[in-house]
Amino acid sequence: MPPQDMSTAASPTGGSAPGDPGTDHLLDALQHQVAVFARRAEQTRLGGVGQVRNSMDRAAYLLLNRLDKEGPMGVKALAAGMGIDSSTVTRQVAPLVDTGLVKRTSHPEDGRAVVLQLSPRGQTRLEEVRTSRRELMSRVTDDWSEEERDTFCALLTRFNASLAARAAAHQQPQEG
Repeated sequence: MPPQDMSTAASPTGGSAPGDPGTDHLLDALQHQVAVFARRAEQTRLGGVGQVRNSMDRAAYLLLNRLDKEGPMGVKALAAGMGIDSSTVTRQVAPLVDTGLVKRTSHPEDGRAVVLQLSPRGQTRLEEVRTSRRELMSRVTDDWSEEERDTFCALLTRFNASLAARAAAHQQPQEG
């Protein structure tokens, strides 16, 4: 049996109100599990299995994935869609361009503007990493039911959306 650092401990449940010891205990357990998850995710980079394991950092994966899902776009649009600063995107994209995973092209309607586009090499590499990560997720959750996987994915998606909304609200100027 694996060591129990609360990462495998049963989570408390209950419908108590904020400030209630039951809720506080649940929120303590939740924040601990998120911290453990973040540490483990970083340790493995959730990189996958085989040769592809740990071969693409999180920023590169998210940028390539967004370009694949949404198509060519400018730095500002890419940054806005990811909720990060344009200068951060520029810095993160530079090595992807240098390695041929992303290419810079002229905007189809405004030749002066530059758009970023996933290159064929980038598409191939992204699919290798996705396949490897999909295999890791399969192995990690192989004793889960399809319903458990679906529920976990739905709740994690909701959690991430709540974090994104909170970050966006804090970035907007406060009316006073």
